[in-house]
Amino acid sequence: MERLGQDAGMWSRGLAVGLFVVLVSYLGLLEAADQWGYNALFQLRGPQPSKAPVVIISIDEDSFDELNLAWPFPRALHGQLLDILSRARPAAVGFDIVFAEPSAGGITDDAALAAAIRRAGNVILGAAITDVKGNPVQGVSQAKTDLNPPLKILRTQAAGYGFVNLTPDDDAFIRTIQLTHTFDNDAITNKQQLSFDLSLYRLAVKAGVKAAPPDKTWFLINYRGGPKTFETVPYYRVLNGEVPPETFTGKIVLIGAASPVLHDVFPAPFASQGDMPGVEIHANVLETLIQGIPIGRAPWGAIAALIVAGGLLAVWVTNRVRPLQALAVMLALAGGYAAGVFGLFVKGRLWLDIVGVPVALGLGYGTTVLENFIREQREKRRLARFFSPKVLEEIIRHRSDQALGIARKRITVLFSDIRGFTSISEKLEPEKVVEILREYLTELTEIVFHHGGTVDKYIGDCIMALYNVPFDQPDHAAEAIRTALDFQKATYDLTARWKAKFGVEIKNGVGINTGEAVVGTMGSRQRLEYTAIGDTVNLAERLESMTKEFRSPVIISESTYQEVRTKFRTRPLGEVTVRGKAIPVKVYAVVEVVESDVRAQVRVLVESAITISDGDITVHGSVMNLGLGGASGCHLSKQFQPGQVVQIRLELPQVSKLVEVAGRVTWSVEDKAGFVFLDLKPDDQTIVGEFAGRQAV
Repeated sequence: MERLGQDAGMWSRGLAVGLFVVLVSYLGLLEAADQWGYNALFQLRGPQPSKAPVVIISIDEDSFDELNLAWPFPRALHGQLLDILSRARPAAVGFDIVFAEPSAGGITDDAALAAAIRRAGNVILGAAITDVKGNPVQGVSQAKTDLNPPLKILRTQAAGYGFVNLTPDDDAFIRTIQLTHTFDNDAITNKQQLSFDLSLYRLAVKAGVKAAPPDKTWFLINYRGGPKTFETVPYYRVLNGEVPPETFTGKIVLIGAASPVLHDVFPAPFASQGDMPGVEIHANVLETLIQGIPIGRAPWGAIAALIVAGGLLAVWVTNRVRPLQALAVMLALAGGYAAGVFGLFVKGRLWLDIVGVPVALGLGYGTTVLENFIREQREKRRLARFFSPKVLEEIIRHRSDQALGIARKRITVLFSDIRGFTSISEKLEPEKVVEILREYLTELTEIVFHHGGTVDKYIGDCIMALYNVPFDQPDHAAEAIRTALDFQKATYDLTARWKAKFGVEIKNGVGINTGEAVVGTMGSRQRLEYTAIGDTVNLAERLESMTKEFRSPVIISESTYQEVRTKFRTRPLGEVTVRGKAIPVKVYAVVEVVESDVRAQVRVLVESAITISDGDITVHGSVMNLGLGGASGCHLSKQFQPGQVVQIRLELPQVSKLVEVAGRVTWSVEDKAGFVFLDLKPDDQTIVGEFAGRQAV
């Protein structure tokens, strides 16, 4: 269920990212970047040679200099140019000049051009669409669109005329061309006006120019290149007869301004500085029409689908691999998408928006990395109290799914408790108890982590730790015992400080069991914890409570003993009946010597005589180990019952006085037994302590 929830959240985030980028793109916020990308596609493709029969006669700076004339040129001069061109028999001639006003040279000047247009018979003139804004009447706008056609004297002699307007995008670049325009002005008789380019195209086709049929009323211009891509001759050279007639034979001849001073230049994909003459843009339009190679734009629905797919893919990939690997994948996907866009542009003449999908990939990656980072930090804070930093890093690296999943596994469980903590709590103020407990649990937790254990939980002053989870730990039983022995050292050191500060002493008891248990993240929907359940856990808890009875700091089960018997010194405590179990279990005490002040906490190995009497019989044996808390003996001719009170007499080497003390039997196996001292007198405490200290050194 948790995994399904995470997957649902992942797909929801990917969908949200995709839809957000779709919305941003729909609102036009990415249009400028896409337009830049469109220009870059042309730049990457590079210029291509023109195949259409188009020649440009440019009114350029050289023509102004050679003719020594100011603009506008006399219209009779244009008539002379037409007569020269007519002798070369071009397919069509187009004036990218609007003759909407009478000539400053008078009616004879207009008549001279009209006569030349009539003689040529294949001239298309330019017109201009203008927006007229009148004063509002009763709050209603009076804006209208008008057509400024050529003078009647000229247009009646021409083969046709069309609007030469070029519509720039928001960034002033000319990318699209409109072939027809519908007027709403009732004063205009011809409501459907053809463009200058479409009029020339039709006239050229009628004259025999082979061309593809147009299938759109507007399209993206497939630019062949920048300025001077098409064959261009200066205006003055044609007038001077310097250009061979065959240059124009069967061609579409465009006449227009190429000088920046005439302000008929625009930005275009191959002319980002705004130096593309309008007449050359018309040449590119004719090339696109004649060759049938317009650029199409991908449908908006397809773009939106790709953007959403990019967002979903980015989130999915980033959730599956490490951030740097995911970044490499994102860069590869973005690069692959860009390559695909370029391929479609060159081979399929299709403009696919280049920015939206990479933005979705980047945003999906970024939000997922951020969300994963926040979740990992939150998860680290939650899990830091259970796992060591090294284990925690592994869990996070594996995304914690498999590592923390529920599974049956052989583990070692450790329970540790403070002996007599209740009485300590009664003696001290709550704030001091909290201070002691925090210091104690902090130090013992570090020990657990040091030995690769996992802190399952704290129960008051009790610590439950697990070994061989969540990752395999070959020596887990031994590590648990090493933890227990380090607990004893740490507890002794803490006691030394607390006795001076608070006047209290503590002891630590540890129970350890090895076996199978169900481990993993468990709990309610509101709260989950990493824990273990099963009989293995229950037995470890029971063993910890037995340390009080046997006066042994560390008690282990038979299963743990079988794994560590060659690594630690132990002594059998016999079989005990555990609450909840019908069959008695064998338990063992770990008797590994701890290097610390053994006079108070630890028993040492000695060689001395011991006599034990239970009132009915007296037996003699040898001491195995001795400390202020008690002793254990061997070579005894009788077994005693645990809990039985006996009288003990010790004959210590090089000590003249016998030590006599009452003791309780904590364990008895074969010819060995362990005892806890009940009333060791102060003088005897001194004797035993000094003797044990000498033996330890």
